[in-house]
Parts: sequence; structure tokens; C-alpha cells
Amino acid sequence: MEFVKKLQESIEKHTDHNALCINNELYTYKQFAIEISKIRLEIANNIKDSEKLVGLVTNDDLQTYASILALWLEGKAYVPVNPTTPLERNIKIFELTETKYIIDSSEDSIYKKDYKVLNSASLSETEVSLTPKFVKGDQIAYILFTSGTTGLPKGVPITFNNINALVNAIDEEPEFNLVPSDRCLQMFELTFDFSVVTYLFPFLSGSCIYTIPKGAIKYFYIFKLIKEQKLTVLTMVPSIINYLRPYFSEINAPDVRYCSFGGGALHSDIAKEWSDCLPNCKIFNYYGPTEFTVYSGFYPYNKKTHVKNHNGIVAIGTPQKDTVYLIVNENNEEVDKNVTGELCLGGPQITPGYWKNIKRNAQSFFTQTDKNGKKIRFYKTGDLCFKDEEGDFLYVGRADFQVKIRGYRVELAEIEFHAKTKSEKKVNMVALDITNSLGNAELGLAIESEVFDTEEIFNYMKTKMPGYMIPMHVRFIKEFPHSINGKIDRKELRTYFEIK
Repeated sequence: MEFVKKLQESIEKHTDHNALCINNELYTYKQFAIEISKIRLEIANNIKDSEKLVGLVTNDDLQTYASILALWLEGKAYVPVNPTTPLERNIKIFELTETKYIIDSSEDSIYKKDYKVLNSASLSETEVSLTPKFVKGDQIAYILFTSGTTGLPKGVPITFNNINALVNAIDEEPEFNLVPSDRCLQMFELTFDFSVVTYLFPFLSGSCIYTIPKGAIKYFYIFKLIKEQKLTVLTMVPSIINYLRPYFSEINAPDVRYCSFGGGALHSDIAKEWSDCLPNCKIFNYYGPTEFTVYSGFYPYNKKTHVKNHNGIVAIGTPQKDTVYLIVNENNEEVDKNVTGELCLGGPQITPGYWKNIKRNAQSFFTQTDKNGKKIRFYKTGDLCFKDEEGDFLYVGRADFQVKIRGYRVELAEIEFHAKTKSEKKVNMVALDITNSLGNAELGLAIESEVFDTEEIFNYMKTKMPGYMIPMHVRFIKEFPHSINGKIDRKELRTYFEIK
């Protein structure tokens, strides 16, 4: 596969350059190549060719990043799980993918009882071997799991062809060009789709990525890295700069060349303030869901020339190479310009479909014939948008009750599902996304009842869901407000949560 070959060439070309900075320790591409080769040999010796899906515990270390490339060179896919997420959830992911092998750099793996664990941290030296095996483009490169409405996470498989199409699309952008001297922020968990672009493009360019240690306060650590390591490329979720806002007066970062946002709405007021901190920077507001291999298009924000927004949310711009944007009504028919509808994405980056989820695939994907008679398969994003007269796409809001919390996509129905499962009282519970005083989304749980002790419910939820999905605020409401058509009025419910 083309991009894997490019990774090999980049690593071999930049052996003396730094590849990663993890917890203040630098590793060269030569060291990276050695780790990749050691893990690759371990995979070749222990995992059958027929086993294509391999679990990966996403520790913040050299071996974890090397494992991804080792798996790709061997024509296999990684199925990442976060070590801080409840064990039951991670095991469910391995069950859904029928994963038998797990790569884990932990000193003592908690998975060795039930799985064949390859410890990537204690392997013998071997010769560098970076030549990739032949891989069919439709083979899976990774599967990421997002929140699901039934309490089960949804698997999104991404193929080698999907990633190759993303690389080709970004390569076509004249405005974006990483170089070996770039120092790039990698703030994302490897279970989150944005992590793919924050390690892939630096490695393809011989640049160095700077990670955030697990347990560190992210925004504070980023502030430190920008200041001390003079980072040149930032890829972030917008909520991070909300937390950095009190420090804007202290931030002057002339070294930053590129700053990309995604994974949530970028508000124009804070974007302008942030751009003042980065005097020599090009800012991109990227758009794209996990189901479309991270990025599908972007808007080049500039506080003087490109400030297009709707209700204070910066435009998502135009689709990138080979990607088709289509805005449709409830019958999947294209709507006119300036008419709000659901944004659908078509092109070579589209996932083959949710993992073993026929019902969801029928709801989320459809095929349409274009004006030239070509059939295009589309993914329904659930995002409400419209296309303006100049061809830019603007974001309006979510079509459903799926929200972004700290960049992660969360189904509110999953939170409600787990809360109700453990509750002895059979009462209405509604999960809501609420905006705090910093402008960031937080989760609240509204309960239609007199006050009762929720400790058992919350303890249960903590065993079922990651920390970012646990509501931070609870309100007991005697009677929920309802709309004219009899539905619970979620908008009115939010007024009960006044967060200072």
C-alpha cells in the first residue's frame, strides 16, 4: 500500500531526526525503526497470517507507536483500547472483533489471563526490517469504537485504501506542507480518530511528535510544550483553547506555522483571540467524522480575510480532493443552497460500514447516482449544515442527540441506558450536553423524581463507560417540561442546569 511504503522511506531517510518526544525523552527515527522491527518480528513469529485484527493497549510510549507501524508492515490492523477505560468495555471490544492477540507494553498486562499477549517492551534486538508485505487496499488498517445507543460501542473499520485516499487528499493541499524540522503536537488518545493524522503526517514527513503523558492536565501541558519546545504544528479540539483562554495574554508563539482544529465547533470569537497568540500561523478548521477517515474538508480561518461563521461557529469550508458533500432532506434528496439539511459524505475515504451492524448500516449509508451516471455511496453524518452562495458549508447543529465531549463523540442515549439499568426507581432520566462558563460542553443528567441517592448508579456507570461519558451534574426535577407534540423538551431541561 502506497502510504505504508512512504512511511518506510521516510523512516529510512530521516534516521538521525527525532521522531517522538514522550515525557521529555526524545527518540530518533533510528530508535523508532529498531522498535518497529523488534515488534514486527514478534508479530511474524507469533500471530498467524489469517489473524488480521490485533488488540493494542494504548500506552504513551515508543513501543505503542512502533506497534501500529509494525502491524501495518505485516498487513494487519490495530484495535486500540485505552488502559484507563473500564476493563469490561475493552473486553467487549475484543469480543466484538474476535481479537485473540493483544500487544501491550505494560509491565504486567491485565489481559494475559484470557488473551495471547505480546509484551512489546521486552523484546530482543533484531535487524531493521521495514519493507512492507503486500496488502490489499480493502484490508482493514484499524477499527475505532465510538459510543453506541444500545450500551454497546460501535466499531468503525478503516481500510488501507481509506487512509491512502486521506494522504493523497492532504498531499494535494498547497497550503499544508510539513517538513522534517517541524515539532508537532499529538494530544489525542490513540482510540480517537484525530490521533491518526497527528502521528501519520509527521512520520510521513520526518517530523517529531510531542505527546501528552497520561494523567497530565492536557491544556496546561500543551501550554508548556508550546512555550518550552517551540512547537510548530498544533492539532487540537476547540475545547482546549477554551481552557487556555485565561493564559492568552502570556502566549506569544511565533514558531507555530499551522494550527488545525476539529472534533467540535470552533467559535469565531475565541478563534480570533487565539490567532492573536500565533502571529505567523495558518489556521484550519477541519471537518470530518470517524466514518470518513478523520478529515473530509476544511475552512482556512483568517481573522482578516476568512471569518465566515453561522451563529458564531466558524464555517467548515469545502470538501477536499475526491470527497463529495451532499446536503439532503429527510428523503435523502439534495436541497438548494442556503437551505439547512443533513450533511452526507461520499468518496474513497468512506468506511466499509459499521462492524457487524447491519441495522445501523442501513440507517447511516445510502447510494445515489450522480449527473454522470456514477453511483456514489454516502454516509449520513447527522450534522445539520447548509451551503452558501460561495460554495462554503456552514455548520448549524446536530440532527440527533449525539454530542462532542472533549472531542469524543458521545451518544446521550448510551448514558441514559446505563443510568436506567442500575436505577431501582423506574423514572425518566435524560442526559444533556450543557455549556459551561468557558464555553465547553459538559454532561448533565436530569432525573424526573424527588431527590434520592445516586451513588450506586454512578458507581455502576463508571464500570461501563469512560470517564468523559460520566455526567458531572445531576438535577432532580419533579416534572419534565414537554413540547406540544408530547416529547420531553430537552432545550427547556437545559435551563435547570446553570453552571457557574
